[in-house]
Amino acid sequence: MTKPITVFLTIFALATSIAQPAAAAEMVDVYKSPYCGCCGKWIDHIKAAGFAVRTHEVNDVPATRQRLGMPERLGSCHTAKVGGYLVEGHVPATDIERLLKEKPKALGLAVPAMPPGSPGMESSRPVPYATLLVAQDGSTRVYAKH
Repeated sequence: MTKPITVFLTIFALATSIAQPAAAAEMVDVYKSPYCGCCGKWIDHIKAAGFAVRTHEVNDVPATRQRLGMPERLGSCHTAKVGGYLVEGHVPATDIERLLKEKPKALGLAVPAMPPGSPGMESSRPVPYATLLVAQDGSTRVYAKH
């Protein structure tokens, strides 16, 4: 009698672990201007991927970016923190999920500026862009191409 229960519990545990996105437990702290609409659209994109989001409205995003340690030359309209990493700009959720899975020694990820076609910057004229992996010393390399 216990064998069918054990099988059921094993199948149930497997099914629920598959149904839950890996990112569901990850909290993303987003530092953004209260006046930026595209930041809200990026937050919607991150939430749709299963991340929990805590929004921090700041009046000086560049000062916040500097305080957090992201190089200004990589700046965008918002900076986020997740899993011990910084995420600058309109980085796709899939890149963040990959970062959290691979856990490279890095400061984080950045999509500098605000490229049309990136999450939150949907456009009828998207442009190719890259997500950069930012090393602790501020150097970068291409992490993903979109």
